[in-house]
Amino acid sequence: MFRQILITLFFSPVVALCLAANGPAPAPRSADRQLADYFRAETTRLTQSCLTNITSARQWEQRRAEYRQQLFDMLGLWPLPERSDLRVTLTDRVEQEDFTVEKLHFQPFPGLYTAANLYLPKGATNRVPAILYACGHAAPPRKDFWPGNKTFYQHHGIWFARHGYACLVIDTLQLGEIPGHHHGTYREGQWWWNSLGYTPAGIEAWTSIRALDYLCARPEVDATRIGMTGRSGGGSYTWTAAALDDRIKVAAPVAGITDLQNQVVDGVIEGHCDCMFYLNTRQWDFPQFAALVAPRPLLIVNTDADTIFPLDGVLRVHEQVRRIYQVCQAVTNLGLVIAPGPHKDTQDLQVPVFRWFNKYLKGTDPALDKPAIKLFEPEQLKVFATIPSDTVNSNYPAALLAGLPQPALPTDGPAWVRQQTQWLAQVRTQCFGAWPSFSTTPIPRRVFSRRQAGVQWQTYDFESQPQVTLRLIVAVPTSGNKVRGAVLTVVAENDWAPLEQALAPLVDGYTRDQFSNGCAVVPVPPETPALVARIKKAGVIQAWVTVRGIGSGAWSGDARKQDHLRRRFMLLGQTLEGMRVWDVGQSVAALRHVPGLGIRTLTVEANETMAVNALYASLYFPGLDGLRLSGLPTSHLTGPDYFGVLKIWDIPAALAVAAGQRPVRVDNTGVAAGSQQTWQFPRDVSRRLNWPTNRLEIVPAPLIK
Repeated sequence: MFRQILITLFFSPVVALCLAANGPAPAPRSADRQLADYFRAETTRLTQSCLTNITSARQWEQRRAEYRQQLFDMLGLWPLPERSDLRVTLTDRVEQEDFTVEKLHFQPFPGLYTAANLYLPKGATNRVPAILYACGHAAPPRKDFWPGNKTFYQHHGIWFARHGYACLVIDTLQLGEIPGHHHGTYREGQWWWNSLGYTPAGIEAWTSIRALDYLCARPEVDATRIGMTGRSGGGSYTWTAAALDDRIKVAAPVAGITDLQNQVVDGVIEGHCDCMFYLNTRQWDFPQFAALVAPRPLLIVNTDADTIFPLDGVLRVHEQVRRIYQVCQAVTNLGLVIAPGPHKDTQDLQVPVFRWFNKYLKGTDPALDKPAIKLFEPEQLKVFATIPSDTVNSNYPAALLAGLPQPALPTDGPAWVRQQTQWLAQVRTQCFGAWPSFSTTPIPRRVFSRRQAGVQWQTYDFESQPQVTLRLIVAVPTSGNKVRGAVLTVVAENDWAPLEQALAPLVDGYTRDQFSNGCAVVPVPPETPALVARIKKAGVIQAWVTVRGIGSGAWSGDARKQDHLRRRFMLLGQTLEGMRVWDVGQSVAALRHVPGLGIRTLTVEANETMAVNALYASLYFPGLDGLRLSGLPTSHLTGPDYFGVLKIWDIPAALAVAAGQRPVRVDNTGVAAGSQQTWQFPRDVSRRLNWPTNRLEIVPAPLIK
């Protein structure tokens, strides 16, 4: 039975609310459950399409080159960076009876320093095989100074050197001698990394590639016999570098990969920082990335109780990769080792790795007579006496901002059409490639309707996409002439609480108090009559929508939990804000399909982050006749994150394109100093192309109260 609500003394201090004897209608699926179902469905979609189109070795070789370029792009490394001078500097040597350690640093990018220890065997008469060792996230034992995580993994370099290998152990950006970090979205709130197309996984990949350049140039090294290994984060970098660079002839990543099922559905991503992940704009599952090592020798190593690389996911990755090795007729080149224990560097993991390299780089399998042990105090392996003054390690992404494109004014109308067509195609592919098909129109389903105080109040549910149900609130003035114009407000997160309070006495489903059988009396908030008066005065249909994760659809959990939910979207090839753009567009379509409204013109208004999402929705969705944008951020550096958008344009250029298609009004109040100059580009485009004066208005007064 529908909930029956009796409102008495509408504008008096209190309002009585009663429920029918049978109680409230069944509650809809919770927002948390809906999100979990969404993550599961999207993960299944990507998993089911992973590597299914590979049926022959020839086909794999053709696709492999294509996939490799896509991986470079998802790592922010396409077009390939310049191979600048490495500026290798040797700072010291440490001599042992049977090996030498060279302490050195190099620059994979200018100003980005990598400290390294090169372990070299003594007594070799010919060029020796080499190992590139990538460190994981392990801190050295000393806290009074920072010698880099390479000192923690010294026992690997020592073992390889004592057994006839050159081994280059490299620091990572995170936990290296010069402070940097991998924690942009994980901890620091730097969501603009996504908009920049930046991931520290790309930095670690390029550092490994340039380290290979250095190893291949060493006179002691046989460049045809190079392997790579590392554990945890180092295992992940091993996967990436081996996928990208065929100079790695043999790979043995340890505890460095699992699949989307673990990361997204099971939530394992919460244990990983950003360096583990490419920006998944191509919507891969991880086996597609892992298979790029095929058909070269690959040993997958893990433990059976690893909580951040769970065994079930590792086995699923192995099974998928094994199918590619079968297609390539190279199954004997693929190995799997599962040792007992947690996420920890142990001899049980090291010994199979050492044997794997002996087999494929030396063609031998002798008994291992020396354990991998640490011999040095951390300070003995430290490279830098002082930190170089020109280093950019601490905030390398900021150094990339100087290279962002700046839009040029169009010479005439046709040139502008060509430019905006190119921009729109690039943004659609790069930023919103995970959007569903446009072929399905969202059909609104009425949930509630009541006439109260001269206004018809209605709520409608609709599916923005499978597993994502949103709610429209619609208010239609019933007095005077029939209204045809409509305003759709996309409610920002900070604006929801006061709106909900004003709607509580009017719209079923938005009452804060929970009632059992019987009646309760609650005050009418002062916002309620003000809202009703404003709607009647405006004389238009007023609608509100809360996109996913906002309002009644908000997900539970503290701020850190919300960050990790956003990161799960990223692994699916989406950003949360990018999918909210989709929600705005679908809301426009749903509102226009509400029976009986007969909307002729529809204006969308939005505030702050939602203003940018509404702006982008206007670029791709029909049915939106005008925009009113309040508190519009001046850049994606402070606005919503869409994958790689800053490599194409920024918000002022998007505003210019939107204003060329419909009237746009922008409230400039409260935007950072210099905003007038920020909006100069769309103003200049408007003047250059002689647009009507109402096409783009930038005003000082707030639009949304």
